[in-house]
Amino acid sequence: MKFGEFELFLIEDGGFRLDGGAMFGVVPRVLWAKTDPPDERNRIRLACNCMLVKTGDANVLIDTGCGGKWSDKEHDIFAVDEPRTLITDLARVDLSREEITHVVLTHLHFDHAGGGTFIDNDGGLKVQFPNATYYVQRGEWEIANDPNPRDARSFKPENMNPLADAGVLELIEGDTEILPGIRTAVTGGHTKYHQIVFVESGGQTAVFNGDLVPTASHLPLPYVMAYDLYPLQTMKFKAPHLKQAHEQGWLMVFEHGAREKAGHLRVNEKGRYELAEYDMDEEVYSPPSD
Repeated sequence: MKFGEFELFLIEDGGFRLDGGAMFGVVPRVLWAKTDPPDERNRIRLACNCMLVKTGDANVLIDTGCGGKWSDKEHDIFAVDEPRTLITDLARVDLSREEITHVVLTHLHFDHAGGGTFIDNDGGLKVQFPNATYYVQRGEWEIANDPNPRDARSFKPENMNPLADAGVLELIEGDTEILPGIRTAVTGGHTKYHQIVFVESGGQTAVFNGDLVPTASHLPLPYVMAYDLYPLQTMKFKAPHLKQAHEQGWLMVFEHGAREKAGHLRVNEKGRYELAEYDMDEEVYSPPSD
């Protein structure tokens, strides 16, 4: 999709399932099940939506999905579904993994950073995008490499060690401009140094929300994941973020949205934000009319 001087693409890395109660925190099942019906194991369907930005000079990938380094046990626990993968979806837009120049990671949980490395035919761990610089918050990297028992299963060494070994990491501190028109903003909340990514061109703004607002079902302010380490910080950042997104007509991209993947916010008859879904396959971006 043409977006100002850039091109935007949703790049899918399959899907998986997580416990619905964990995904919605204190919200009762009777409410969240209306929009996200659980399976017999109380799991809801989630996607791994990454975003590719072609600037003309650079190919910037935002998050890398789960990747393919699953054990048989993990396949069962997470109901992994891989009809499309990161690499096959990049091929759909005529890009090879060698052509990615920048990778921006919102944080280092396995469902966001897992596709940044892979296991080669000899069983070795390799960097997925060998010509790219990988950007992550320094604080996130330090915590992920010395996790507490609550976090340890989310931060996997096989997703991080190859990046350090190959020298492709750039550790950033605080809100950072990656390239003109592409910048990060630290939100905290989900993890202490979780960040989102803004893409701005031609007077338009798209926001890759990471796990700040993982799906459109999480638009209500108290709908915060139990996985969030600092839920009150999530809510504190989320409230003005949604207000500004609505007032300025931002295109909101939802990383885990299995149904609604992107759209603009509108206020319904109850005064709550809801999504006006947007088709990311359109050739040219059309901002909201109101």
